[in-house]
Parts: sequence; C-alpha cells; structure tokens
Amino acid sequence: MTEQVPHPMSPQDCLVAIMVAISASDETIRTAELVKIEVAVNMLPVFAGYDIDRIRHVSQIVFDLFEQEDGLDALFGLIRDNLPERLNETAYALACDVAAADGSLAETELRLLEEIRYELNIDRLHAAAIERGARARHAV
Repeated sequence: MTEQVPHPMSPQDCLVAIMVAISASDETIRTAELVKIEVAVNMLPVFAGYDIDRIRHVSQIVFDLFEQEDGLDALFGLIRDNLPERLNETAYALACDVAAADGSLAETELRLLEEIRYELNIDRLHAAAIERGARARHAV
C-alpha cells in the first residue's frame, strides 16, 4: 500500500504565504500586519477549519524562500500550483489589506503587489477596486 503525500501547501496556506510575503517584503514585519493576518485567518470563511498553527510553518517557508536568489519565483510557483484560480482575487485583497495595515506602503511592498497582480493574473480594473477598498478600510 502506498501512502499519499499531501500537497506541500493547501489553498489556505497559499493565502497565508502571500500575506506573510507582503509583510516581510520591506524586511520589517509590523505588529499591525501580524494582527491583520491573524484576524483574517480567524474571521474569514475561506479559512474555516484552517489550523492556525500552520501559520508558523508557512511563514518559515516564506522566510526560507526569501533567503534564496530565486525564492520569490519559487514562492509564486508554489502558489500557482496550489491556489485555485477562484481565490486569486482573494489573495490579492488579503495582500493589499496586510500592506495597508500599518498605514504606509513601502516601495518594496508596492513592487511585490505589482508582482502579485501579474503572477495571479489580476485584471487591472479589479486590482484598482481591491486597492481602493484596502485604502478606504485603513484610512486614518
């Protein structure tokens, strides 16, 4: 009898990875960003039944990949392989919310958001609406 090996990342793991990646993109993970990730995982229906302890494991995968030369490409490869297309806009919305959580957007966060839009094939008009919503939710 052969044992099936589960996917390295569930769709929810992919969403967490994108949130962690955008938070870590400016090399400073702020408390507001961590809180935003935790609230998303605890409150959003897409995370129903998700083991919150997986956040630490997924975060370590992201950190390890960010230390490699082609780590971002590898991360996007994992996400493309394991995130259903129907969740691409959800992933982008979560990334925008985490990026905006601390009240400012670093250049590195903006560049990564652009890369996420490209890699997940987010329509520019849809991306603008998602970005506008994140801005409105986090305005001070």
